[in-house]
Amino acid sequence: YVLIFLTGLPANLLALRAFIGRVRQPHPAPVHILLLSLTLADLLLLLLLPFKMVEAAYNFRWHLSELLCALTGFGFYSSIYCSTWLLAGISIERYLGVAFPVQYKLSRKPVYGVIAAVVAWVMSFGHCTIVIIGQYLNSTRETRNTDGITCYENFTDAQLNVVLPVRLELCLFLFFVPMVITIFCYWRFVWIMLTQPHVGAQRRRRAVGLAVVTLLNFLVCFGPYNVSHLVGYYTRKSPPWRVEAVVLSSLNASLDPLLFYFSSSAVR
Repeated sequence: YVLIFLTGLPANLLALRAFIGRVRQPHPAPVHILLLSLTLADLLLLLLLPFKMVEAAYNFRWHLSELLCALTGFGFYSSIYCSTWLLAGISIERYLGVAFPVQYKLSRKPVYGVIAAVVAWVMSFGHCTIVIIGQYLNSTRETRNTDGITCYENFTDAQLNVVLPVRLELCLFLFFVPMVITIFCYWRFVWIMLTQPHVGAQRRRRAVGLAVVTLLNFLVCFGPYNVSHLVGYYTRKSPPWRVEAVVLSSLNASLDPLLFYFSSSAVR
């Protein structure tokens, strides 16, 4: 958490400045609105990391208030799942820009980027509200002891009947669906960029770099945590490596600045 915080915060703040400048220009591209939203999602996660550091320092026991426990978890997981759909939106924009360049340029409007970003935020916050607010507070009250409480870990059987299906739905709709969309779009995007003779070597390298960083985000950062949802659903308990998977999921806040570098000349 400390390493992610120290590397991710300054890089995302610099990216925030660059994207705000781009969005303030007349007729900003939808991709810059999506990149700005992704930066804000990363900053939300990074601002919550100090609370996760305290939790990790106490062997993943929560010694702060239950309300802060719920709000931290809500913001943390909402940021993660907002990022998956924003990454998918960026991949769609990149694919359309090279597959249908004339039509896309004529129909490109900033409002499309705003709508896509709002939908991503609403979906992530809406889904995470069900788990974090609806089940979180009840579960933490039942696990209180002198060594603090556990945050979003221990549930009764009755609560698991609600939490496990919702986790499965989160995994399928907020991880696997955007990942499949992203893989398809970047596969086509990279293929077109590599096969077009007029595309320069530098643009080709940036296209490959963009696809690789995004794929690493899904497989390395978000993958293990969402696989834990599948394992938990079928075993009716969280796997022992779930804690490490949660830590790994926050690594996207450090990887995203590389994506910004490959995506935007303003950041470069």
